[in-house]
Amino acid sequence: MDERILSGVLQTEESEPELSLRPQVLTEFIGQPKLKETLGVFLQAARRRNEPLDHVLLFGPPGLGKTTLAHIIAREMGSQIRVTAGPVLEKAGDLAAILTGLEAGDVLFVDEIHRMPAAVEEVLYPAMEDGKLDLVIGTGPGARTVELKLKPFTLVGATTRAGLLSQPFVSRFGITHRLDYYDVGSITTILTRSADILACPIERTGAEEIARRSRGTPRIANRLLRRVRDYAEVGGAASITAEGARHSLDKLEVDHFGLDEVDRKILTTMIDRFGGGPVGLSALAHSIGEDKGTLEDLYEPFLLQTGFLMRTPKGRVASVQAYKHLGLTPKSVGSLFS
Repeated sequence: MDERILSGVLQTEESEPELSLRPQVLTEFIGQPKLKETLGVFLQAARRRNEPLDHVLLFGPPGLGKTTLAHIIAREMGSQIRVTAGPVLEKAGDLAAILTGLEAGDVLFVDEIHRMPAAVEEVLYPAMEDGKLDLVIGTGPGARTVELKLKPFTLVGATTRAGLLSQPFVSRFGITHRLDYYDVGSITTILTRSADILACPIERTGAEEIARRSRGTPRIANRLLRRVRDYAEVGGAASITAEGARHSLDKLEVDHFGLDEVDRKILTTMIDRFGGGPVGLSALAHSIGEDKGTLEDLYEPFLLQTGFLMRTPKGRVASVQAYKHLGLTPKSVGSLFS
């Protein structure tokens, strides 16, 4: 096991510019108003009692700010944060090494927490509820159980697939929040802030154009901003205008709905090869050469939310809106479910 993980810290590979775009405190966090309001109350109450914040579960599509919120929680509580991920916690001992290294009030952030093995997950139960760790030392008749007392800590779990978490595990989180896609106004504000940090002049209409094509996701918005900035700088533009953003994003094959090349490939494959559906997720994934999990976690939620895709008992179906967007003659609504 990597020594960075055994020490309780998994270093991320993010660049400094990306880190600099992250809000540092809750008041800087844009969007998710209900989450901000309730989380702010919980943080304030925990600080007044001088206690660690209750365990937090954040779930929703990728790129909406779960990791950012975990760092904000630690900063607001004046605590250190230890970062790891579910897939790297292969054995109970890996998690035990991290838990025993936590100081009082520390935040342990586990990304993709649904990918932790069941045996590792069960080690967390007494740690979350009673602040103790039950370890089995040895094997066979000579095995014995050792109880270790842990310092109070806050577990922040993030997942894109909350349905894969067991109910006993979910019930041990005192605070659960779902992050939803952002509206165009919130994304525009985020882009304006990011452009200011990147020293990249942008007109509001330019920010709105990028926002409309960002799939309601801040991570995608910031990525598109950097690419549009590149086009603007090479083209000698003084600032990013609506026309400049539109031209750049068309070059990147991101259309006005935010659909990229893979999104359109999903929809055209469903229509051309499967008559618009219904089609199973596995068959669709094999047809376009993408991983099933990638389709389900990264692409399908947005296509469902925007109405280009429908889920039926028989499988996925391309909607009438998808046909029209691709310039095709739509099937009748009744035939979609036949």
